[in-house]
Amino acid sequence: MPRLPVLLAAVSLTLAGCATIPHSGDVEPVTQSPHGESQVRVYAVPPKEKAGPDEIVDGFLEAMTSDDPDFAMARKYLTKQASKDWRPEDSTTVLQDAPDRADADGTGQGGGSGLKYPLYGERIAEVDSAHSYQPVTPTSYKGTIHLVQQKTGDTKEWRIDQLPPGLVLGEYDFQRNYRSVDKYYFASGRKQLVADPVYIRQRIDPTTRMDPFTQAVKSLLDGPTNWLKPVVDSPFPTGTQLARGTRSLEFDDRNALKVPLNENAAKAGRAQCRKMAAQLFFTLRDLTSTRVGQIELLAGGSSLCVLSEDQAAEFAPDQGTGGEDPYFVNAQGRLAQLKIDGSDPVVPDPVAGPFGDGRTKLDTVAVARDERRAAGVGGGGKSLYVTSIVNDGDPVEPLLSSAAKQPKDRLSAPSWDGGGDLWVADRDPAKPRLLRFAGGVAPPKEVPVDGLDGRRIEALRVSADGVRIALLLTQEGRTSLEIGRVERHGSGADETVSVVELQSAAPQMETVTAVSWAGPSRLVVVGKESGGVQQVRYMQTDGSTSAAGVLPGLNQVTAIAAADNDEQPVMADSQDAGIVQLPSGANWQTMVETGSSPVYPG
Repeated sequence: MPRLPVLLAAVSLTLAGCATIPHSGDVEPVTQSPHGESQVRVYAVPPKEKAGPDEIVDGFLEAMTSDDPDFAMARKYLTKQASKDWRPEDSTTVLQDAPDRADADGTGQGGGSGLKYPLYGERIAEVDSAHSYQPVTPTSYKGTIHLVQQKTGDTKEWRIDQLPPGLVLGEYDFQRNYRSVDKYYFASGRKQLVADPVYIRQRIDPTTRMDPFTQAVKSLLDGPTNWLKPVVDSPFPTGTQLARGTRSLEFDDRNALKVPLNENAAKAGRAQCRKMAAQLFFTLRDLTSTRVGQIELLAGGSSLCVLSEDQAAEFAPDQGTGGEDPYFVNAQGRLAQLKIDGSDPVVPDPVAGPFGDGRTKLDTVAVARDERRAAGVGGGGKSLYVTSIVNDGDPVEPLLSSAAKQPKDRLSAPSWDGGGDLWVADRDPAKPRLLRFAGGVAPPKEVPVDGLDGRRIEALRVSADGVRIALLLTQEGRTSLEIGRVERHGSGADETVSVVELQSAAPQMETVTAVSWAGPSRLVVVGKESGGVQQVRYMQTDGSTSAAGVLPGLNQVTAIAAADNDEQPVMADSQDAGIVQLPSGANWQTMVETGSSPVYPG
């Protein structure tokens, strides 16, 4: 039967002193909106006449959580000078819960001619003016709001003259007002697109008055975040911005979008323009619930280029990232493939060559993204091998052997990047090192890692774009998850590679057991918080999380694997249940009862 249009009224929260429910207005059809947009709205109201200092502080804190244009209502709680100086767009401090103020009885603390209200909370992240989310290990936050009485007409009213910089929001209000968006740039010197996650407003931005599509485009044109900037390029000519006054971008009935740019964009040639359009195509792709059919770039009213959905596939960030079926090491140490086709019972299909016929027994494995070769570690972590998995061949000699005495101190599971390079860590206490095999062949080259500070690389996973690496780092019994930037200089035999600027990706977790890439900017992580139980959850590479990211419970997980295509099930090795899968919308299902090292290509 035909789908009926959905009619929704605006939903709002009634919050003390500052939020109100509209009592008039029509119920309107919901038009196409950014995916996941929250329907909960907070409407700010101005301070009441002769409001007490408690009411002013509480009202301002609530008004900061609204979408009010230019935070006009929030500014009514400030003195004229404080309003002029306050720049809410410069930064956002994210707390575990809404900021708590002292002196709830309204007496305040003596502060000269005014009143001082300390603010408290547990700080978990900062968002800078470039919309980059930076998580921190939860730490105590303390801020201050200071009030004075100023003359308004014939009376004196309490107003705020000193306040913390930017916005201070609880995590719930932050997630209600903001959403994560991947903007895309090209890996330096390559055609591979790299995701750069930022946070934009769910609805109209109070400061710029731009809708979410326009915010995303502006953020893309402003350039990559500082952390990613050294390893990516943008083909947009210097100074390219949206045409003056552009605040809204809308798809037409053919799902085509025209993006008006300033005259600087006219310097781009046609091939360059197509790459610019590809960046926009994939940046906007996840912001709409319908597919993006076409992107057209304009400069000075003239068309620069048009890129269709089919043409954009040439630049897809997940191209060449492998097939849809995972692999695992069976109980006999052989590499086999699991067919995710719903058949029961599941019959694993051994691969061809030494890894599949048992001549080279494996502990852990990584399958190249073209699915023609695999790298395996065997002999209790002692030796690394690479061989074909599509053709039979002679037994292979190890590319690398660890000298460590204990298996736990030998080689980590290997990982392939999107350029065909193979990575592995030797955990030998006498000589710990990260190694890269260009093209997956010998000889290995050691990759220096800045910022290890005595920590040992326990496990690693390289991203498909090859410019980021997820590292599990162990020290004094705690294993943390950090993301490093992979910098390459030179080319061919002279190329040097290093990992720099490690940033914590799960600071709230006491220890992390396993990790896998699960798309351009997302990880699936196994770990636990202090005093908590083991959990499996999705996390962004910038360390941000959401309640929706927690996956169904699973005990004793030792390995995890996810595909770049989020329609494929997450795979795990559970000591309780064997090799299991998590299809979309279902619970964990056992595929085979014995085995280890489940992996997707990469």
